[in-house]
Amino acid sequence: MQYTIRNVPKTLDAMLRDRARKEGKSLNEMVIEALARAMGFSKEPLRQRDLTGIAGTWVEDREFDRAIEDQDRIDEDLWR
Repeated sequence: MQYTIRNVPKTLDAMLRDRARKEGKSLNEMVIEALARAMGFSKEPLRQRDLTGIAGTWVEDREFDRAIEDQDRIDEDLWR
């Protein structure tokens, strides 16, 4: 099957071309792999990028809070 894809954003094009070059693959191979991964048809599992591994792990630390409390102050002259 042959596809024609239009209006590919420049940043996406650059990323696909860069990865294809780094992996020694053609742009066509890289696009097919990216589509297969996105649709869940790849042998390689889709890597999730979220914060579930650290969610709920915050530990209160008074010393840390004191160290950064200046960042919570509003400089009225700069705010105007």
